[in-house]
Amino acid sequence: MSLMKVMMRLAYDGSRFQGFQIQNSGVPTVANRLQEIFHSLGIREKFNASGRTDSGVHATDQVIDIRLPGYWKDLQQLQKSLNKKALPDIYIKKIEKVPEHFHARYSAKRRRYRYLVSTQTPSVFKAYYRLYTDPFDIGRVAAAVRLFEGRHDFVHFKKSGSDTTNFVRTIYRARFYQYGENGVFLFEADGFLRSQIRMMVDFLLKIGNGRLSSEALLRQLAAKEVISTDLCPPNGLYLSRIFY
Repeated sequence: MSLMKVMMRLAYDGSRFQGFQIQNSGVPTVANRLQEIFHSLGIREKFNASGRTDSGVHATDQVIDIRLPGYWKDLQQLQKSLNKKALPDIYIKKIEKVPEHFHARYSAKRRRYRYLVSTQTPSVFKAYYRLYTDPFDIGRVAAAVRLFEGRHDFVHFKKSGSDTTNFVRTIYRARFYQYGENGVFLFEADGFLRSQIRMMVDFLLKIGNGRLSSEALLRQLAAKEVISTDLCPPNGLYLSRIFY
């Protein structure tokens, strides 16, 4: 039976999962849950994802590729069947046919993440979806975040334990703006290192509250000095767009 390769765009609530990647049976990860759902519909091919998100990190536009059995030609019906099983934790936004050479990870050109912060009174209903923090200087943060733009060696902006040996990445956009009650950090790049965004956001918030300076950021960004490697918690981070 011939197989058809498709791309699926999906969103998920990361607070309900211990990360994305496949783990031992019984561990609540996004990939484990997707695999269970696929198997229940007779889809047993392995799938590739655009990237892995850590425990507690959300996605509004994760992408996977997978080959479907020939009897799943009606992609709209497949989407309905998947969402019937996946909601409320996961939502399949779109399914479309792609060429055989398409790969969710290696075909991606850019990745966009957002990190949400709020200085409002904390709400127990929103605490898993943003970082509540003390007030900070928005102007200083908005200026400092742009220092990340360009091609840099982010060797001092990654969590230890990464298996990569190339730490150079190009950040095309780095912005901070207000949206309603939230402050939003936006980063768009050709790729990111492990926990890189959470480390950058923590550094920027320390600039905003006066504990660190933009000059300190430039020294660490130039790999001259390790000044701060603290991480913001994962709950404010969203994988928000994959570009092909």
